[in-house]
Amino acid sequence: MLSKIENHLTINLPFLKDKKLLIAVSGGIDSNVLIALFHELKYDISMAHCNFHLRGKESVLDEESLKKIAADLNIVFHSISFETEAYAKKRKISIQLAARELRYDWFEKIKTEKSYDYILTAHHKNDVLETFLINFTRGTGLDGLTSIPTINGAIVRPLLPFTRDEILKYALDNNIAWREDESNTSIKYARNKIRHQVIPVLQELNPSLLNTFEHTLEHLKGSQQLIANTVSNLREKVISAKGDILQISIEEIKKMSVPKPYLFELLKPYNFKEWDDVFHLLNAQSGKQIFSKTHRLLKDRKFLFLTEIDTKSNPTSYTLKEFVSEYLTHDLKLEFSIKSYSASRKNQKNKVFIDADTVKFPLIMRKWKNGDIFTPLGFRGKKKLSDYFKDEKMSLIEKERTWILTNTKNEIIWILGKRIDDKFKTSSNTEHMIELSCSMRKKLLE
Repeated sequence: MLSKIENHLTINLPFLKDKKLLIAVSGGIDSNVLIALFHELKYDISMAHCNFHLRGKESVLDEESLKKIAADLNIVFHSISFETEAYAKKRKISIQLAARELRYDWFEKIKTEKSYDYILTAHHKNDVLETFLINFTRGTGLDGLTSIPTINGAIVRPLLPFTRDEILKYALDNNIAWREDESNTSIKYARNKIRHQVIPVLQELNPSLLNTFEHTLEHLKGSQQLIANTVSNLREKVISAKGDILQISIEEIKKMSVPKPYLFELLKPYNFKEWDDVFHLLNAQSGKQIFSKTHRLLKDRKFLFLTEIDTKSNPTSYTLKEFVSEYLTHDLKLEFSIKSYSASRKNQKNKVFIDADTVKFPLIMRKWKNGDIFTPLGFRGKKKLSDYFKDEKMSLIEKERTWILTNTKNEIIWILGKRIDDKFKTSSNTEHMIELSCSMRKKLLE
């Protein structure tokens, strides 16, 4: 096995050589063999162990055994203790997920603080098969079926080409000690049930199950890459960015022979789960929306609008005092200045000029609401803002984000970034003007 992994590292993971590596260890056979192999091959390694306090005295003995190995091999040893059950209860997640979150967050912290280049874990070929079957039974896409990648950012898994039997043989042949976790034999956990009850039956049907599965996995990964290439080309065709809004063309999606999987691939980075609801959004009424933990998907006439959920609590109105020159919201910057200009100054989209004699501070900046009316510059009659927005062909999100400037009588002075009310315009008789400017602070979604 030593020569086999040396060859694997040389061909597939050459970047690990001469790097500072942190190996995640539990005290079990897999991680102890990983330590022995990399130590024998003279890599620059250290050890990191999490004590989750889930097995009483056994958890303490695991840590003590690893400290001894580190001392015998003259390897730096990092360890930390977690109250895993309390963390899981607080987060309302399973013990397994809690342990995963805790250890990987800590690994990343140690990596940064101690300047490690990569974190190595001891996942092997059997783990990949088990994860495949777990995800398969729960329901998943190709990402779940291709399960554990060899390289995931700074996480590297050098033992994926090796089976549990190969690892066991190397440990026995080289007198490598390890500690058994009795919980690994309990079938109350899904992974153990699959490991001890499902896979043995499959191996009876196909004694070469692991090798067959490896070939199947390669085919799945190839299909996954083809899909990724197709979706990348599709993304350029159907998605456009407008500020921090991603616009997905409903017409282009509907042209697909099977729209649902394409929509799934386009939107899966944004944490949506109710995919039937997402698909039905294509034919829903305008205004229908669906939320993930991080994003909102909104149906408009021609587009699905994707926006990041704003977790900040922002006011929807501000009182503006004369001598304060700048006001900020999460998406808006408004500046005021009183200057003497000639009446020939022209309004621009985000900069307008109003007659100073027609306004009196304080002013109110707020979000628009149904029932708001104004007289557009150059018109004589009143117009509902909702009708004005319709004439301007503004999207639902553009309407949501529209701010207006009013006086204390609730008369609209300016629809920010759009148009002023005719009552407040400048003329040849204007002696002093108030210059108003605003700028939207936008961030494109990746």
